[in-house]
Amino acid sequence: MGLQPLEFSDCYLDSPWFRERVRAHEAELDKTSKFIKELLKDGKNLIAATKNLSAAQRKFAHSLRDFKFEFIGDAETDDERYIDASLHEFSNFLKNLEEQREILALSVTETLIKPLEKFRKEQLGAVKEEKKKFDKETEKNYSLLEKHLNLSAKKKELQLQEADNQVEQNRKHFYELSLEYVCKLQEIQERKKFECVEPVLSFFQGLFTFYHQGYELAKDFNHYKMALQINIQNTRNRFEGTRSEVEDLMNKIRRNPQEHKRVNHFTMEGYLYVQEKRPAPFGSSWVKHYCTYRKETKKFTMIPFEHRSGGKVGDEELFILTYCTKRNTDTIDRRFCFDLEASDRPGIPMTMQAFSEEDRKLWMEALDGKEAVSAQLDKIGFAIIKKCISAVETRGINDQGLYRVVGVSSKVQRLLSLLMDAKTCNEVDLENPADWEVKTITSAMKQYLRSLPEPLMTYELHGEFIVPAKSGSPDSRVNAIHFLVHKLPEKNKEMLDILVKHLANVSNHAKKNLMTVANLGVVFGPTLMRPQEETVAAIMDLKFQNIVVEILIENHEKIFKTLPDATFPEPISTSVSPPNAPPRQSRRQGQRNKRPLAVYNLCLELDDADSHSFPKEDTPTGSMDSLSSQSPTPAFSSSPPGLLERNHLIMDSGDLADWTANHPGQSRSSMVSWMNTPSPSTAATNTAPSFSILNPATASDRAMESVVCRKAVAVYPCEAEHSSELSFQLGAIFEDVQFSREPGWLEGTLNGKRGLIPQNYVQFL
Repeated sequence: MGLQPLEFSDCYLDSPWFRERVRAHEAELDKTSKFIKELLKDGKNLIAATKNLSAAQRKFAHSLRDFKFEFIGDAETDDERYIDASLHEFSNFLKNLEEQREILALSVTETLIKPLEKFRKEQLGAVKEEKKKFDKETEKNYSLLEKHLNLSAKKKELQLQEADNQVEQNRKHFYELSLEYVCKLQEIQERKKFECVEPVLSFFQGLFTFYHQGYELAKDFNHYKMALQINIQNTRNRFEGTRSEVEDLMNKIRRNPQEHKRVNHFTMEGYLYVQEKRPAPFGSSWVKHYCTYRKETKKFTMIPFEHRSGGKVGDEELFILTYCTKRNTDTIDRRFCFDLEASDRPGIPMTMQAFSEEDRKLWMEALDGKEAVSAQLDKIGFAIIKKCISAVETRGINDQGLYRVVGVSSKVQRLLSLLMDAKTCNEVDLENPADWEVKTITSAMKQYLRSLPEPLMTYELHGEFIVPAKSGSPDSRVNAIHFLVHKLPEKNKEMLDILVKHLANVSNHAKKNLMTVANLGVVFGPTLMRPQEETVAAIMDLKFQNIVVEILIENHEKIFKTLPDATFPEPISTSVSPPNAPPRQSRRQGQRNKRPLAVYNLCLELDDADSHSFPKEDTPTGSMDSLSSQSPTPAFSSSPPGLLERNHLIMDSGDLADWTANHPGQSRSSMVSWMNTPSPSTAATNTAPSFSILNPATASDRAMESVVCRKAVAVYPCEAEHSSELSFQLGAIFEDVQFSREPGWLEGTLNGKRGLIPQNYVQFL
């Protein structure tokens, strides 16, 4: 049942039922007002959502318009062109659609939002104002009436009459206001039906118009859509056909990549690691480059490129190739390497590393590279040794550290390749200081001897040469070595004669070059002798190789110029000393000096930019003095393998501890200056400092009783050159450190691995 009508006559009665009907009408108008309020809120949200959707659609249209497919090859089919253009068509369709949506959003505001807001404000708002007046007059009317009825009857007639007139006048005003309010309530109830629905109808009319426009756009787009579907299907069919062909080609290339190599103007191209040399002590680094080579012009280009760093392409480097040769692993601690030389940098080879042996072969073929010539005791070999000896004795016999200061690995390899090539051997001028340094010549000479198929003093006689060096009197040692030398093959003996004669000449100049017999033994022991099988026992015998070489140098004339005693019994080869047998070693008598007068740094700074790249040098521990003759002449201390190539001073751990404690933070050059400063007594006599260094074995023997299983810290970094040695960085902490049976070496544990440690590389904690 609907609302009951409000009769005007009821305004005069103002009965309770009249008031109930008025309140029912008022409640309905409140409900209508809330409905319109919610509808306006939803309408505004709809407009905002429509605008957001339109913005998103337009952005989507812009993305479609701005993108363009790239095609493979140099031309497109008609179908591919239509497909490429389709994105632009889609963009235009969405653009037109959004223009209609924008019109819809504007029409919603004009046809729905504004009319409803006007009705609610002007019509419903006016009724609320009338209600306030009606409620106020009701309160006033009945309050005045109650006050009037409470007047005393004893008041004057005139006063009572005036009060009656006032009440009557107020009643009339109240009735008039009540009539107007009732009329307004009934009017608004009828008006709201069309005032609310008409704007909603207009909204739907705009919505239908928008959808109709979309329908018209879809009809216009239908023809293009059908044509595009045909283009897409044609393109898909061609894709299915070409995909199988591409997969077949991929499988063929996978089975044999070289047969299907793409033809281009480069003879060879691919990735190589290039050795980039840095100043000492940073060593060198290997950087990946993409390299190309054209044989017709001999142009070689390198572009640094690292996939893991985001694929940044570096600057291109181009040079003209003049030379390429293979690098053997005995000259560099990496596989698959070869050297190149550029025309603008003569004598400075660049070392490259391929990915595999097969890859290196391909590069060597393309670059016309030469294989490393194997060393032999032939005419060329004798010519090499004689030529090097002549140059050394002419130019560098007095050079300090001769044969112990090593040359640059790449230059040594280059010289050796030229000398071992019959075509270029005679063209090499070793007498010219501008072409070849003495250290390069001496290193090439040692490298040649180490590259022989077997050592000069042969595998067969190795054990027999070691036996007399371990025991017996000096004379018996010389006689035994004398006998064994004449058992060598004739070519070996002849080459050994030439070499030892030269070494004897070098030792005669020891006052200037500081290369005593003992030091020459340290250098040439592992060069002239080595066991066929590498064992721990053989490592322990390294020092005895040095003794054999010392005997050869000191007794050169007797051994090579005279025949051995025919009645001398042939030495009997004995078993190698067991690991627990202490080695024989000389001991210097007298109190150890706290601070040696001077130390000669055999590792002279190399002035070449890549001077830190040394070839492998096997310089094992040797005796302090010449053990062959028990000579008291002081000589250089023994040093562990490769020690002199690491630019470290030769000194025992006591010297190192003194320096570290008293000169914290000082550089190595400062230590050299300190060590070379003469003592006050020496300075007073104005005598030159002597180069005497205490044998580490002496210090270790004195400390053995009190220092057992201690910790030590590395004061220099070290790279192991044998499986029995430990590699470590500066500051590494060693556990369970003990003195080794090997003079100058310690045994310790690092990261769970136990091995040998150079004594003068660490400091006890």
